[in-house]
Amino acid sequence: MKNWSGKIFAVVAAVLMMGMLGESAWAQAKKTPRPALVVLSKDGNYLAIVDPRTLEVVATVPTGPVPHEVAVSADGKYAVATNYGAHADGTTLSVIDLNAQKEIHRVELGELKGPHGVVFAGNAAWFTAEGAKAVALYSPEKNKIERVVHTEQERTHMVALVGRGLGLVTTNVNSDTVSYLPLKTPGEPKASNLAVGKGPEGMDVSPDGRELWVANSGDGSVSIVGLPAWRVLSTIRVETKHSNRLKFTPDGKRVFISDLGSGELVIVDVAGRKVEKRLKLGKSCEGILMEPGGKRAFVAVSGDDKVAVVDLQTLEVTKTFAIGKDPDGMAWRR
Repeated sequence: MKNWSGKIFAVVAAVLMMGMLGESAWAQAKKTPRPALVVLSKDGNYLAIVDPRTLEVVATVPTGPVPHEVAVSADGKYAVATNYGAHADGTTLSVIDLNAQKEIHRVELGELKGPHGVVFAGNAAWFTAEGAKAVALYSPEKNKIERVVHTEQERTHMVALVGRGLGLVTTNVNSDTVSYLPLKTPGEPKASNLAVGKGPEGMDVSPDGRELWVANSGDGSVSIVGLPAWRVLSTIRVETKHSNRLKFTPDGKRVFISDLGSGELVIVDVAGRKVEKRLKLGKSCEGILMEPGGKRAFVAVSGDDKVAVVDLQTLEVTKTFAIGKDPDGMAWRR
């Protein structure tokens, strides 16, 4: 009887403790899986950690106001979310320890207003700052801004690594340009700016590193830029109303473009340079993430508060799941 009474007492005590701590304690009791999908809720101001096997939200972590984009460090320890603000007036980054499931730093950016695109280079993160016409490098380990590089272009929006990390490329929405910034030059490098279509926003570098595809939100086109030649090779029409994000499939054979205006996912055949398929997903298609391994893509359907799962073989939606209000930026923790 003593053993049973002790066990019953322990269970009752645990339940009472959970009741005192609230629902968040139950969420925190679930460990962050590996791999994991992280998704931002812009309206909820938090990061959701999702088990990609079950599509279950295992935890949510508060961020700063209106987070738009997120990236995960190479070691899988940190996520950095850019708190863009309601009117590109955000002034912070949220640094989240994924194992502890908590925000460990709210980084004040000063003049680096309007943080948006973000990508990790190893265990430090490059992010764009629209208000400063710049990109900056942040180290979570040091909790420090280590470098600032200016594009001098309007609305420097998304950022990606090129040349195995030797340089950065950005889209500059209101200047109708993309910028190349070499990272190995001493001092502050001079941006090389290239004119593309109207309102360049989403972009991605091909898996072989030879091309940069840029989705132009203002004219329904895609500019294909040769690398490292840094010139526009061709422009194709995809007839989007407002291209938001663009991603290559892992095999490089297709490009996915989310159309914020039509709610469609536009699938482009890379070799043929033409639209292969359009999937109507719902209201306001935004963030896109390709699952490493090439089996699934995740597309945030922000206006319907859901994430669509697209099979990369059949090019059909297999499931949808919810993480809360207004999902957008996503990243993968290996």
